[in-house]
Amino acid sequence: MTMQDKVQALLDREEIRNLRTLYSHLLDGNMIDALDRVFSRDAVVEVTVGRMKGLNEIRAGLKDAFAQFDRDARAHYPFLHAVTNHAIVLTGPETARGRCYLIDWETASKPDANPLLLLGIYDDEYRRIEGEWRITRSRLDVVWPATGAPSDATAGR
Repeated sequence: MTMQDKVQALLDREEIRNLRTLYSHLLDGNMIDALDRVFSRDAVVEVTVGRMKGLNEIRAGLKDAFAQFDRDARAHYPFLHAVTNHAIVLTGPETARGRCYLIDWETASKPDANPLLLLGIYDDEYRRIEGEWRITRSRLDVVWPATGAPSDATAGR
């Protein structure tokens, strides 16, 4: 691998990491209409609120989730999605896979004072589209609170 290839790989990984961080800021800040900066048009997202395919379904599903958690009607930050430990493998010049931890905090008032909502692992696929990296598939595996047996995505990795 040439020095130029190594530098490009570092730049690609950094852009991909920024996608996951940008997703958190857009969702938590109620800027859900801007998710086309994160996801491809045909992306598939599987999270606690269900499976969504395509930007329109993703936006609608996440808007509903936001409304459900915005119990104080502040219109921003009813939760905080903190992502960390992002491992990215470039699988080709235009494709990659990644996994990262999610620590999901609730900031809206609720009877239970514990702000921790869940701990999970995002399992993502990425593709460079017209020169920009986008998430094409994302699945959240919740590891706490326990919801049953680990899925194939988390078992053995």
